[in-house]
Amino acid sequence: MKIFPGQPYPLGATYDGAGTNFSLFSEIADRIELCFFDAEGNETRIDLPEMTGYCWHGYVPMIEPGQRYGYRVHGPWDPSEGHRCNPAKLLIDPYTKAIDRHVQWNEVVFPYTFNDSPDIRSDSDSSLFMPRCIVHQPHFDWGGDRRLQHSWQETIIYELNVKGFTSDSIDIPIELRGTYAGLAHPIAIDYLKKLGVTAVELQPIHYFIHEKTLEDQGLRNYWGYNTLGFFAPHCEYACDKRPGAAIAEFKKMIMNLHQADIEVIMDVVYNHTAEGNHLGPLFCFKGIDNASYYRLMGDKHYYMDYTGTGNSLNMRQPHVLQLIMDSLRYWIVEMHVDGFRFDLASTLARELHDVDRLSAFFDIIQQDPVISQVKLIAEPWDVGEGGYQVGNFPPVWTEWNGKYRDCVRDFWRGKEETLGEFACRFAGSADLYENTSRLPYASINFITAHDGFTLQDLVSYEKKANEANGENNHDGENHNRSWNCGVEGPTDDQAVISLRNRQKLNFLTTLLLSQGVPMILAGDEMGRTQQGNNNAYCQDNQISWHAWDKVDYDLLSFCKKLIQYRKEHIVFHRRGWFEGKQIPGSLVKDIAWFTTEGKEMIGSDWENKSTKSLGVYLNGETIPNPNLRSEPATDDNFYIIFNAHDGPLDFTLPGPEWGDVWFKDLDTFKGWPVIAETVKCREKIRVEPYSMVVLRHAS
Repeated sequence: MKIFPGQPYPLGATYDGAGTNFSLFSEIADRIELCFFDAEGNETRIDLPEMTGYCWHGYVPMIEPGQRYGYRVHGPWDPSEGHRCNPAKLLIDPYTKAIDRHVQWNEVVFPYTFNDSPDIRSDSDSSLFMPRCIVHQPHFDWGGDRRLQHSWQETIIYELNVKGFTSDSIDIPIELRGTYAGLAHPIAIDYLKKLGVTAVELQPIHYFIHEKTLEDQGLRNYWGYNTLGFFAPHCEYACDKRPGAAIAEFKKMIMNLHQADIEVIMDVVYNHTAEGNHLGPLFCFKGIDNASYYRLMGDKHYYMDYTGTGNSLNMRQPHVLQLIMDSLRYWIVEMHVDGFRFDLASTLARELHDVDRLSAFFDIIQQDPVISQVKLIAEPWDVGEGGYQVGNFPPVWTEWNGKYRDCVRDFWRGKEETLGEFACRFAGSADLYENTSRLPYASINFITAHDGFTLQDLVSYEKKANEANGENNHDGENHNRSWNCGVEGPTDDQAVISLRNRQKLNFLTTLLLSQGVPMILAGDEMGRTQQGNNNAYCQDNQISWHAWDKVDYDLLSFCKKLIQYRKEHIVFHRRGWFEGKQIPGSLVKDIAWFTTEGKEMIGSDWENKSTKSLGVYLNGETIPNPNLRSEPATDDNFYIIFNAHDGPLDFTLPGPEWGDVWFKDLDTFKGWPVIAETVKCREKIRVEPYSMVVLRHAS
């Protein structure tokens, strides 16, 4: 087999129509073998002939898309110095665009034998049990598709799992269920379109590994936060099982969603890999250049772990930063995704030990002409010391607002001393974002997410029920800020059921009418339950999947109307901050908060620890920020009343300067009215326990 010197860049396998260029980075390697596999698994090895700037490269004529390959890296084995090269182990190309097969767990995929010290190298060949890289076909007819670029203030995010969303659908063809093609099916897209969301946030679809500990228990990594291939779509989610076919199927899914005006945001895991700690397997980075790719302790046997998974990628290494930037650009330019949500993003900011918001990672993102222009969402925490960084990310970033989630949960379960913070969170969390020149949409507001209770379980359980995970219920969060409404778990008590239904409406209404960007956990709009499991990462089954045969259609209908209501009224998704100041030429402010007596709240009102109710006036006539077409932005005025007490309260509406006649558009105790009721200024309106009312004054 002929091999020519080729080029050091681009890294990975690049097909040009006549052959394929291969390039792999390693500072520590002495020699690198490129390994080809035929359909029967027979292996042919050939040395990469040249090394330029630590990139080993070669060009092989006649190698076409679909060719299976991998690497064997010769170099030092010295765990005490952080070196773990082992040519007996077949390695995945970090830049491969397609991966075929999954790891077959066997002792030989580990770099040592189980009966010996992990410092003693095992020379058993792992190739029979390893996935294969695939030379990918770069050509695809996009038919004019492009990123949608919805404005942030108009965005409504729907977080879903590609597999779980359609696995139990009775309307989608069985062969498509749980796949990219299933999500691209007209029935799935029609559901999303009618629901009204503008973006789907996909749980990880980078190629990931199912951990041995899970498979030994008959479980699987359902969430996918165990990445091995940062350029390759997870092949399990492809209906087309031909090697490399997942790429085209993923692109077709993107096209179909874009045609429905729905953006695609990817949940990405650049903070760690599937190789675990010093006792973990050898799949890729460890065997290529362990000390370059991973953060190591002073004793280089061991890994720094800010993620709880065993390792953390080394963001201080230029080639690791390059890997991540190249990956992000690939998914934007070649795969047409619209943005990213970064798992445990604080890990990416750790220069030495402390979280540094001006780290190299964020500097590079800021100046990159491609990456800086898409939607960037940080999960602003990790498990390390000082890792909780809500509100501290740079200006181009938005953040999952964990403080919003916690406060809103506390307020609606009747916890005292939450009133002031609740008001701040509802108005966009200016305390977190305004000082860094960010706007309200920097706050990604959510009540629930994949990690934790579903909305149904949030109002049904106070204690987690994770026994099915096989960890004796020790996993998952213990402090959920949940309330079971009087009975733990399922019940036939109609009073409890009624209260739970009302609480779900309270949460959804608060979420959709808050300033910022709302994110809905897929299935919350239809009453999906995980039976109290708040850590269903390993439940690739009906516990996690959408139960399309058990849809709460009343809840679904309410949610659809609520999303449409938000879209129709710009006052709920302003581009700028409320100032709380009197509007020039008017007697009223742009926002004002009121007591039950209809009086503007003053300092002592906010300091009353037992108060669990308030009203808020939102002025839609004087929105200072024009819309994106520079047209004046105007809307109706709104008065929203929140009652988190356990009894009904009579609220007096404020005086005529705030509005003379109000229309009751929504009451979470009664739902959407068939005929809008009217209430006059200074009249009293009864608000039932644990409920909220939305009043509108037509401008």
